[in-house]
Amino acid sequence: MGNYSDTNVGHWKWDAGDRRLEIQPLPQSPLDDLGGIWSLDAIGVLLDGLSRSRLERALDPSRKQEPRFACVLGLSNGGAIRLTGEFGKDGSVVGDLIQEIEPGVSVAGTPGPGLKAVFQPIISLSTGNIAGFEALARWDGEAPQLHTGHTGIGDAALAPNMLIRASEALSMWRKDGFGDDLFVNVNLTGRDLARDDLAGLVDALVTGHGFSAGQLRIEITEQAALRDAAEAVRVADALKKAGAGVILDDFGSGHSSFSWLAALPADGLKIDPELTRQIGNPKVDTILETVTLLASKLGMSATAEGIEDLGQISVLKHLGFDFAQGFAFSKPLSSDDALSLLAS
Repeated sequence: MGNYSDTNVGHWKWDAGDRRLEIQPLPQSPLDDLGGIWSLDAIGVLLDGLSRSRLERALDPSRKQEPRFACVLGLSNGGAIRLTGEFGKDGSVVGDLIQEIEPGVSVAGTPGPGLKAVFQPIISLSTGNIAGFEALARWDGEAPQLHTGHTGIGDAALAPNMLIRASEALSMWRKDGFGDDLFVNVNLTGRDLARDDLAGLVDALVTGHGFSAGQLRIEITEQAALRDAAEAVRVADALKKAGAGVILDDFGSGHSSFSWLAALPADGLKIDPELTRQIGNPKVDTILETVTLLASKLGMSATAEGIEDLGQISVLKHLGFDFAQGFAFSKPLSSDDALSLLAS
């Protein structure tokens, strides 16, 4: 592993009662996209591979008798952080956010071992067919627990990298005869939304590959949008003009504001998995049915994330969902395996 220095880049705490993770990076930290209050599912967007499930296991209340907490997380840009801390009596944790840095390597990051794009199918509940895919960044090399010492490919490179790879995969699927209706979603962070070249890159990809409007879709998390609602609306408008679709991800995970939801030119909502996992609870079902009706009235589709049981399909249809995504249908696949799934 070599000789590495530990750099404290912030603080964090886990509220065992609300099951929320609050991360507070230090000012000017390269990890400021991690800042905020997260559910485990929401922060999973920024983590690589199995890091989310590893974090959940580490936070299991049965481990609160252990004197110290430590968990290494691989980030979706190929870097890594280590959460350290102390368990409280109620299972809550307070601790430090550590980045292990190889001597002489900038915290901002230089290209390290690469990432690959994998694709999880999104299923149309009206036809039962694959309607599109969500592109996810996955580590292509060492296991996530061995990531320490790498600062990754850098935040500046991750978003363009994923947009390009997702567009190439979509273009390949279209050339193999899977139609102009297939779409691919790419997640962007709050920092990505501030890029001056974002709309230009999307325009170049849509035009260069000959995509129809909305085939390349940008997922914006609710938390990222709420950091600067006015800027999120401006960027969403620019992305729409460039030919992209806009999807509001993890809806229901934060403090949703109907005023900016009305202003945001979004094409769809993806409902936070913490809500979809509670399907069958009468109150949650009422909330979900209301949200899908609201989405329909606003001209948006509604996607249920985190579906792990095919027996829920009839309920999802009844609640008004248009699409569903989760391990019940498929794990994330390489672009070639996704093509094989389309062909089958």
